[in-house]
Parts: sequence; structure tokens; C-alpha cells
Amino acid sequence: MNNPLKKYFGPSTLVAAAFIGPGTVTVCTLAGVRSGYMLLWALLFSIAATVILQEMTGRLGIITRKGFGEAIREQLTNPIIKLTGIILVFSAIVIGNIAYEGGNISGAVLGWEEFFVGLDVTINGLTVRLTSLVIGIIAFWLLFSGNFKRIVNVMTVLVGLMSIVFVTTAVVIQPDIVAILKGLFIPQASPDEFLTVIALIGTTVVPYNLFLHASTVQERYSHFSQLSDMRVENAVGIILGGIISMCVVITSAAAADGSLAEVQSAADMARQLEPLLGSWAKTFMGVGLFAAGITSAVTAPLAAAYAAKGLLGWNDSLKDTKFRVVWMLVLLAGVFFSATSFDPVQLIEFAQVANGITLPVIAVFLLYIMNKPMLMGTNRNTTRQNVLGIVVIIVTLLVGFRSLNSVFNFL
Repeated sequence: MNNPLKKYFGPSTLVAAAFIGPGTVTVCTLAGVRSGYMLLWALLFSIAATVILQEMTGRLGIITRKGFGEAIREQLTNPIIKLTGIILVFSAIVIGNIAYEGGNISGAVLGWEEFFVGLDVTINGLTVRLTSLVIGIIAFWLLFSGNFKRIVNVMTVLVGLMSIVFVTTAVVIQPDIVAILKGLFIPQASPDEFLTVIALIGTTVVPYNLFLHASTVQERYSHFSQLSDMRVENAVGIILGGIISMCVVITSAAAADGSLAEVQSAADMARQLEPLLGSWAKTFMGVGLFAAGITSAVTAPLAAAYAAKGLLGWNDSLKDTKFRVVWMLVLLAGVFFSATSFDPVQLIEFAQVANGITLPVIAVFLLYIMNKPMLMGTNRNTTRQNVLGIVVIIVTLLVGFRSLNSVFNFL
């Protein structure tokens, strides 16, 4: 008997799993702590922008049977522009994911240690967190299997866990509904809050998800007649992920009311929730952080491998040796950074610079490709889709400029 809910979960569930990592949980927590419900509009915009861009890459994958990286490599005919684009995108996606993978695994470790004893050993004065290795092994097993359905099923379960955890806490904490509605539909932000707005958008509209989606839809959909199914599934996955992020903001805003100085990160939310959830507070936050960490620890290496495969023209099998080498490199680097508590500051700064440049550039590439009649035929962008895409590009240009400006101010 077919599961009627199956059509709502698939490649876009991976996208949601990818952008809801420990970094997202932390950014959303601090947004709620510092600004209350005021910046929920930034997440609402981010969800809409992500649905728009991911629909384009999904359509690209289904119609052309190519990944986004392949389309960039093939459609950019000028050799200088092509080489520049490939280097820029490869740097942002592959090296950027290496920089952030340590945080993904560390987030999963924090959740794991709420239930199990941390496995730490000291070698020549260096403390090594063996729990990071355990998380790495779990991610390695899923990725090495090369089984797309298994990966989607596991990610669906973990996204479901995050939904239960964060939506439940947002409801239990009894937030101010009127303030939430104002925060959603009345955009406002002080100059000091603009960097937080950038962080909220940047943690949702993630460049590597465009590469992940264009490739993974081909595993699920095989004919243009399935475009409507893809659009429904895309909207459900992205909106669900956005609701989870919003619930983190709402929970932290309500929990931190009157005690802003006491909440410094997502991990501190558990203590803030104890008056409402009692001993269950740490359990809820532990499950949420573990699910957020492990989903991103799996999807980030997978997205990096898909991007490299398309840009460099490799075999499109998940079991291809070069494909596996890329995700193994990203995963091993993340395990190393997490296990040794190594702070890859320079790598992360480079990733921020690269992502700040590439987000609007990649969006321009996508819009250009989606209007190629020889490539997309009758399924190229409509005027409405182009207008929406241009609006997203303008905002991402502003986001990219301010992101670069903020990074250089700290260098």
C-alpha cells in the first residue's frame, strides 16, 4: 500500500535538512533573544526566496536531466567567464562546506551528549572528542551506501524530529500571537539588527542547496509531467524547514523575555525552558540539536560532491569514486575540526567571503540558464518567475554586499 504522505517528502526534504543545522538554530536563537519577534519577516522572505530558487533548479534537473553545475559548465561559452565561474562556485561550495562541517558535527555531538556520556581522550595534551568520530561514522554509512531513498528516509525522520521538538516548544511556551504577526508582516530592523537580518537570510537561502536540489530531483522525478508534483513537494519541504526556524526564533524570544543577558547560544535554550518543560527541557533541546547537526553533516558533503561533479563533468553516480572522494574530504575535515575543537576561523572567513560573492552570482547564473529556450524549451521561466527571480537577486546582492562589508570590517 502506497504511503499518501510520500509525495510530500523527497529531494526538498534534503534541502530543508541542509539549511536547518546547528548554525541556523544558533542564529535563530540569538535573533529571538536580541530582537524578539521583530525579525520574523526576514525568515518569511527567506522561505519565499528559497521556494522560488529551488523550484527553478528542480525544473532544471527534471527537464534537462543535468545538475546545476553541469548547466553552468555547458552554458557559459566564454572560456574566461566559464573558468572564473567554476573556480568561484567550487571554492564557495566545496571549501565553504569543509569550513562549516565541523560546526555541523559539533552540533550533533552536543545533542548526543545530552543522552550519552561524552567520549573524550587526551593525547599528548590534546583533548580529542571521540563522539565526533561516532557522528562521522553515522554520516559516512549513509553517504557510502549510495542509496538515495535511504538517505531521504533518514533525513525525513530527522526533520520530523526537529519539527516535533521546535514546534512543540513554541506552542508550549505560549508566545504573543499579535507580536508574532507584526514581526512576520511589518518589516523593520534597526541598523544594529541588519547583520542579524543578513544572517537569517543567509542561513536559509543557501547556495549549495541549489546544486543539491537540481541533482537529487533526478532520483525522484523522470518526466516533465511530474513538474507539478515537484512544485508541491518543494513548497512543503521548504515551508516546513522555515516553520522550524521560525519556531526557534519564537521560542527563544518568549523564553528569554526579561532575562536577555542569560541566553548566549542555542544550547542555553534548554535552561530557559526548564520552568515550562522541567527535566524534559534538556531532552527536547538535545534531540533538536542532534537532528539539526546530523542532517547538515550528511547533506553538506553530499551537496559539495554534487557541485564538484557537475562543474568538473564527472560520472553522475553516487557510487562514483571521485564523487565519494569529495564528500569524504568534507566529512573527514569536519570530524577533524570537531574532534580537536579546532577553530577554522580563516577557512570560515574565506567561506563567508566566497558565499557573499557567489550567492547573487549563482542566482544570476540560474536566471540566465532558466531563460535559455534551447535548453529549457517551453519550460523556461515565465515573466512572473523572472520578476520574482530578479527581486530575489536584488536582495541577495544587498545581502552579499553587506556580508562582505561585515567580514572585511573584522579582518
